[in-house]
Amino acid sequence: MQLASAASGSAGAISILVIVLLGIVGLAVIVVFYGIAIYNRLVGLRNRFKNAFAQIDVQLKRRYDLIPNLVETAKGYLKHERETLEAVIQARNGAQAASQKAAAHPEDGSAIKGLMGAETALTGALGRFFALSESYPDLKANENMKQLTEELTSTENRISFARQAYNDSVMTYNIARERFPAVLFAGALNFQKAELFEIENPTEREAVKVSFT
Repeated sequence: MQLASAASGSAGAISILVIVLLGIVGLAVIVVFYGIAIYNRLVGLRNRFKNAFAQIDVQLKRRYDLIPNLVETAKGYLKHERETLEAVIQARNGAQAASQKAAAHPEDGSAIKGLMGAETALTGALGRFFALSESYPDLKANENMKQLTEELTSTENRISFARQAYNDSVMTYNIARERFPAVLFAGALNFQKAELFEIENPTEREAVKVSFT
C-alpha cells in the first residue's frame, strides 16, 4: 500500500512538473511569436520613414545643384559682395555633406540633427543673399536669375511637403516603439528613437522666399 501510494504521489508530481514545463514552453513560444510580430512591425515603420527621407534627399540634391548656378549668375552684379556669395557656397557645401551622411543613415539621430543645423545655416545664408539682391534691379531683371529663383522656390515647397511626410512617418514609428509591450523589445532589437527633421529657429521654418517680380 505504501509503495503504491508513493508511486502514485511520484506520478502526480511528475504530471504537475510536465504541466508546468509545458506551460513555460508555451509562454516562451507566445513571447517569441509576439516579439517577431513587434519586430516585423517596427521594421516596416522604420523602412517607411527611411523611404520618406529619401524623398527629402531628392529635393535637397536638386536645391544643392541650383545654388551654384544662382551664385554664378549673381557674380556679375554683386562684384563687391564676395563675402555674401562665398557664405552661400560654403553653407551649401556644408549642407550637402550633412545631407549625404543623413541619407546613408536616416535612422541616426545625430546625422539628422547635423543636417538640421546645416540646413538652418544654408537657409540663413540664402536669406541674406536674396535680401541683398533686392538692392540690385538689374540682377532682379535678369531672365536666368528669374528662372533659377522660380525653380528654387518650387524646390523649397517640395522639400517642405516631403519633410512633413517624413515627420509624420517618424512620429508613427516613435509612438509604435514607445508603446507597451514594444518598448520592452525595441532597445534590445536596436530600434532607436528616430529624429524629426525640423528647423530649430522659428523665423527660418518657412521656405526661403524669393520674389523677383
